[in-house]
Amino acid sequence: MLYSTLLAVGPNTFSWSPKIALIMIICNIVAIAFAKFTVKYPSVGPAMPGSNFFGGFGVAGVLATTSFGHILGAGVILGLANIGSL
Repeated sequence: MLYSTLLAVGPNTFSWSPKIALIMIICNIVAIAFAKFTVKYPSVGPAMPGSNFFGGFGVAGVLATTSFGHILGAGVILGLANIGSL
């Protein structure tokens, strides 16, 4: 009984669409731009092949900023889904 009630409370999620992909891309760009101005040593560690596309970050910096971008993007997508904008 309690299990079926908990399943009914779950968030409304959407399947992949170009609109959701665009939101995730924008959130990753925002995360890279935010990190560009806040990270003290951005190029520590191995360099990326096209580091100018990633704000001059090394591999660790790119992984960290895109991880933050995906967390930010998931929150934005879920928030927009909950208010009915998607």
